Amino acid sequence: MNTKLRSHFAARQFKPDIVGVFINPFFLARRGLWREIEAASAMLAGDLLDVGCGTKPYQSLFTVRSYTGLEIDTPIARQRDVAEAYYDGKSFPFEDASFDAVLCNQVLEHVFTPDEFLQEVFRVLRPQGRLLLTVPFVWDEHEQPYDYARYSSFGLRALLDRNGFQIVRQRKTLADASLLFQMANAYLFKVTGARSILARLLLRVFLFAPVSMLGLLASLLLPRNEDFFLDQLVVAERSAEAVEGTS
Repeated sequence: MNTKLRSHFAARQFKPDIVGVFINPFFLARRGLWREIEAASAMLAGDLLDVGCGTKPYQSLFTVRSYTGLEIDTPIARQRDVAEAYYDGKSFPFEDASFDAVLCNQVLEHVFTPDEFLQEVFRVLRPQGRLLLTVPFVWDEHEQPYDYARYSSFGLRALLDRNGFQIVRQRKTLADASLLFQMANAYLFKVTGARSILARLLLRVFLFAPVSMLGLLASLLLPRNEDFFLDQLVVAERSAEAVEGTS
């Protein structure tokens, strides 16, 4: 039973349902991201590479021929034994044109050389292959010291364009008042820092959950603002021509 509860809790961190309001301080953020990935998932098909796959929390959203996970090569990543391949920080361990689709979720902000990284994505994609990419815009520093960038919608478009990709879908999450409540929870999560399981549970139920619920209400009552958002999702298509730096 304990294992089942742990598994359910882990799943709710990425796919928040109504229970997730009470156990996930980042309910609003994860809910918005899940919905956008789910809506765009049908745009990817064939052989898919999940770059920075973690525990592959979004795999169930994709109906593809094959699903391959790629993780940065660290002892922790290998201990998890989830990825099928490991990245040395320079090149992906795959032949040219190996995949029809690439998923890259909340990874690009941790890449110090984004052009080189995207050229590797370009290289392993087949012509007209597609990249589904998500990145934060308004968010605190995380996974320090490996947090290097934030991308506006215009900056991300320019970055993809110069590396041989054409955007076919671009969406923003929490482009409404709920963003303010999610940021409040992000702040409270870091400053409370409860150590015991009971204290963390009480905080999530009696502090974070009411803030999340107020955020949901605010998103219904107040207008959207497309210039102020949490994350963005793009689906971009690889051009048939190679770009400088790719092989």
